[in-house]
Amino acid sequence: ILKTLNSWFWWENIWMPINCTWADFVDRDGLVFPKPHQLYAAIPYAFVLLIIRFFCERYVAIPLAKALGIKNVRRVKPQPNPVLESYFRECSRQPSQSEIKGLAKKCNCTVHLVEKWFRRRRNLEIPTVLRKFQEAFWRFSFYLTSSIVGFIFLYDKPWFYDIWQTWVGYPFQTLLPSQYWYYMTEIGFYWSLIFTLGIDIRRKADFMAHVVHHLAAIGLMSASWCGNYVRLGTLVMFVHDIADFWLEAAKMFNYAHWEKTCNMLFIIFSIAFFITRIILFPFWILRATLYQPTYYSTTFVLAYFFFNGMLLTLQGLHLYWGYLIFKILKRFIFLK
Repeated sequence: ILKTLNSWFWWENIWMPINCTWADFVDRDGLVFPKPHQLYAAIPYAFVLLIIRFFCERYVAIPLAKALGIKNVRRVKPQPNPVLESYFRECSRQPSQSEIKGLAKKCNCTVHLVEKWFRRRRNLEIPTVLRKFQEAFWRFSFYLTSSIVGFIFLYDKPWFYDIWQTWVGYPFQTLLPSQYWYYMTEIGFYWSLIFTLGIDIRRKADFMAHVVHHLAAIGLMSASWCGNYVRLGTLVMFVHDIADFWLEAAKMFNYAHWEKTCNMLFIIFSIAFFITRIILFPFWILRATLYQPTYYSTTFVLAYFFFNGMLLTLQGLHLYWGYLIFKILKRFIFLK
């Protein structure tokens, strides 16, 4: 069954234009093509990024936070109590007064001690400002680095200025070393975010949107690698990263209570977000993936619908986040 599913999954008509086979993608005559098995390298790269993240958060973010005036608040742990711990995890984090009295009798202690225990236990679940700052600093560092590196990789490429060039010579476009490292680092980063979902700070407002975004990003980058849509893929990654480091920088200064700096950075982020995600992405990238292929092929492969479906999913998330950003800007302008 697995062998049959594997043969169906790698059927040429899914991934590449008509009259092309996987045999055509063997390296030859100076041409190098992306290979699906290379995607396995993204997993160890993800763990390398996690190690780098650990050192960045511990040895760079913490001293920087102290320099900005953020203190490391140490919360008092409640006394070990299996009964109360079990109730906290399985029943309720905020028991009613009658439930507290029942637990006090069960533990043979006063109501005041039970209330104090639950209050301290709840406080342990709240992330400290320093922890929030560390996460924002790591994302800021990655997005800023990837934006700079992405620009260095792309600025001298013809498809950076003329989107039609992404299709010239397709599918026999050679893979550049810079494209390999750009792809593997980006995929590894999103894998690392998936691996740390359980320990990272969970934001209730858009947690599921972030999970969908990470999975869609990994699926889209991996599939575009297999289909050799690498030129378009690098443009998509660059457009996404260019606005994100402004947001993370605004968060960092928000945690430090540098209000004016935070507001200025958030306005810059909002402008960058609307330009890249609401204008460039749909009218530049999506135009190249939805409309321009009609000039190069009259027979659409299934990958065309898959890639565009994933890109439209991302655009839906952009509109959702754009709505949230607009609400914040509206509050900022009219309510000071």
